[in-house]
Parts: sequence; structure tokens; C-alpha cells
Amino acid sequence: MNLDFTEWIGKTQTRFDQITAAPVAGLSAALDREDAYPQPGESLPPLWHWLYFLAHDRQSDLGVDGHAKLGRFLPPSPLPRRMWAGSRLQFHHPLKVGDKVRRESQILDVTEKTGQSGPLMFVVVRHEVSNDQGVALTEEHDIVYRDHAKVDEPKSKGRPAPGESTWNRSVQPDDVLLFRYSALTFNAHRIHYDRRYAAETEGYPGLVVHGPLIATLMLDLLHRNRPAATISSFRFRAVRPLFDTGPFQVCGRGGDDQHSILLWASNDLGELAAEAEVATAG
Repeated sequence: MNLDFTEWIGKTQTRFDQITAAPVAGLSAALDREDAYPQPGESLPPLWHWLYFLAHDRQSDLGVDGHAKLGRFLPPSPLPRRMWAGSRLQFHHPLKVGDKVRRESQILDVTEKTGQSGPLMFVVVRHEVSNDQGVALTEEHDIVYRDHAKVDEPKSKGRPAPGESTWNRSVQPDDVLLFRYSALTFNAHRIHYDRRYAAETEGYPGLVVHGPLIATLMLDLLHRNRPAATISSFRFRAVRPLFDTGPFQVCGRGGDDQHSILLWASNDLGELAAEAEVATAG
């Protein structure tokens, strides 16, 4: 591509919101949890800040894929397929229901690479989320853009997921779960709910499971098995997409010390789809 996006590096954006209860209750239901309705002052679970600071773009400002047209905050990539590649988060103190919050975002880097499937473009965005007590969390978010799949493109062989786990849960994604998560996050990206578009335009075998949903399910597995754990950091990397064509597994085990935890997700073939490292406090 050899495009110059230097002028986009350092660009900033500020958004304001309030941690209201309804989205928390909605995500709890979508994850099949039995949480009581959230009350003011209750801590927001880690990663659930993705329910807030949503982009409310007008219908006429959306592209054919359902995303907002590029060239405003994010650079105008010529590559059509956009995916969430991963995140690195540090949690400083909890956000709480009722908090008025602020998110400062900045583009840290824009790079071009070439992968097995062709040209790639990576954008790294840093977010700082604050409440009245100061910065509550920091996040570096990796976005990758790719070209459309080619009809004769060979299917890459995935690497096997780790074999030994302490906890695991099978998840059967379906249209309803993906629709509910899209609605909760006001995500209009059509690969998550429009099967015809996902298959005919972007070349996927089924609806794509949201990367943030996979990460949330991985930390939810930890919560179900170690509910008292306090998360201080979370590093997530997407390895290959998951689809609604079959169940997937979320798994976890302790790391090399008592404060580290390894989490991962694998598809129905046992191939690694996502991996994460968690550090706990105390």
C-alpha cells in the first residue's frame, strides 16, 4: 500500500458517559449469569467498560460494513475488513455504577505489514478511562484491517490450544447471543448478525463472534471459578476468528506464580482462537 498516515498518529478524541445499571444487567443476562440487578456504588466487572462510550453515528454516516466511515478519528484504511486484534489493560481502581466517566483516546501508531493473506494495516489506540477518583483503567487497543478473502485462498492451519486446563466451559454461539451483544455495544458491524453479508462479501463461513465478547467470556470463566480475584492487568490477543458454526471452549489455569492466570479460547477443532494473561492483586 505504502500510504502515509503519519498525520493520524497522536490524534485524540474525548468522550463522556455515565455507568448506568441497565447495560450491566443486560450483559449479565447475555452471559447467562444470575447477578442481582446492579445498584449504585457497585463495582463494574473488568472489561464491562466496553458497554459505555459507544459511538452513536448517524445511519447515513455508516459504511457498507456497518462501521462508521473512516477518516474522522480512525485513519481511512483502504483495506475493507476490520477486526479487533487484541488489547492490553491495566486496572487501577474500579468503576462503579452511577459514576460519571471520561475517556481520553489517542492514536499511538499506524503501521503496514504483509501477512500470509496479503497486506495488513494495524492501528493502536490508547484509552484512559477516568472517574472522580482519577484514572481507573488504561487500555491499548489493536485494530487490524485486511483485504477481502480470495476464493482460492488456502486455509491456514491453526496451532493447537493448550491441552491442560483447570477450568473450562463450552459456549455455543448463536444468532441471539451475537445480536444481543451487538445491541448492548451498539455495534452495527454486519459480520456479527448479517449471515449473507458475512459469507458473500467478507468470505466468512458463518457469523463472527465479537473479539470483546470472547475476552469477556474468558474473564467470566475466571469470575465463575475465582470470584474473589481482583484483576490488575489483562493482556488479550486474538489468534483466529470464531464463528457460530460450532461450539468453542473457554479455558484457564494458574500461571507460574499465584498471581498470574492463563486463559484461552479454542474452536471445535481444538485450534487456539484467543489467548490472555491475567495478573491478580494481593
